[in-house]
Amino acid sequence: MWSSGAYPCPVSFTALHRSLGLPPGPLTDEILDAAITAGVVETDDLDWKSELPPVKGLPQTDFPKDIASMANSGGGMILYGVREDQKAATGRQDTGDLIEVHERALHSAAITAITPPVFGLEIHQLGTNPRAVAVIVPASVDGPHLIYRGEYFGAPIRNKADTVWMKERQIEAMYRARFDERRRATGELDALYTEAAAGRDSANRAWLIAVAHPRIPGALVRPTLEQAQAIFKQAETITLSYSNRNAMHPLENINRLNPRPGLRRWVAPNNATDAGALWREAWASVHHDGSVTLAAAVGGHRSGSDSNFEGWEVESRAIEAAVADFTAVIRATAATLNHGEYDTSVGVDWAGEKPLCVLTVDGMGFTYNGVSTPLSTYTPVRSIINATSSDADFHQQVYELAQDCVNQGGVTNLHVVAVPELREA
Repeated sequence: MWSSGAYPCPVSFTALHRSLGLPPGPLTDEILDAAITAGVVETDDLDWKSELPPVKGLPQTDFPKDIASMANSGGGMILYGVREDQKAATGRQDTGDLIEVHERALHSAAITAITPPVFGLEIHQLGTNPRAVAVIVPASVDGPHLIYRGEYFGAPIRNKADTVWMKERQIEAMYRARFDERRRATGELDALYTEAAAGRDSANRAWLIAVAHPRIPGALVRPTLEQAQAIFKQAETITLSYSNRNAMHPLENINRLNPRPGLRRWVAPNNATDAGALWREAWASVHHDGSVTLAAAVGGHRSGSDSNFEGWEVESRAIEAAVADFTAVIRATAATLNHGEYDTSVGVDWAGEKPLCVLTVDGMGFTYNGVSTPLSTYTPVRSIINATSSDADFHQQVYELAQDCVNQGGVTNLHVVAVPELREA
């Protein structure tokens, strides 16, 4: 079996789990067999299909419409390789092996043949003889998702076991819901940012403030101390999979082994408490709702064995390392608390009189400000991160976010986050 992503078949609660009255857990072939034995009937969030759509001409098949209808209906699952009668599962039908080219074509069709695109599909092959393919469609806040046929378009939606086209008033209501959700999400992200920046001595030295909030709200879960510890430990491994140690990483300066309980969150407090180490102060938190925050001092870092940069001088490498660590905590948190896409905001907070200056390094490795653009204000960089994407895709997202953050200061090249490998289209 070929399966993409860093977390294949994660613990989740799918339509099959719900139909069988099972608790959250990995999706398995045994669960599919149990559903067929029980004659589970199609619903709003469950669709049986006997055959996989072909790779050739995939955007012109019903696949985009089926995906869009699930996304417009709050998410769900399409299972290929199941025969049905009167909407009830009756048996298995082998789908054949799901090769990488076929899986990538399914992901591509969900992005290119649907407007706006549907990201974050989970695709899993189940069983060996016979084989089945489960396509899990996430809930979406970007509805209505439209299907175009020439000059015409429509918005499909599930109506119990059937796919129908929305009426005008339904489309209008979904657009209104989308705009309302964006206002709510922006407000929550701004509130997180303000809270994370509060109390920092940003008049003396610049602070990087990074916050993330799940785009799709989930159940409020209280992670255990052990889970919080595991998130920060896993984040250490993740960040070094796409970044190097040519900068001070904030994760090295938090007490990740002993996070403290906070208001509906776990807080990893600053561990750089000695007088000579305060220049690398950092704080991180993982909230029960899946939100993530990071605050790290990036101004006034060491410039030599016994000297420091000014508080308004920020090494671009320090920004990169903080972005790498921040996104790593997002990925680890999403895997533990079952979240997908995140709204993120990364800024540099500086309240001093002098303009902020982002420093880079020359070909010899020496720090200089020859390409810096003085900044009276650093505008927070907003982005959407899909925390469950494949390793390669996640690396690309991290790289682009870090690039946006240093570009604002006039710096072009990255020196900590590695350049993602080029992949075939």
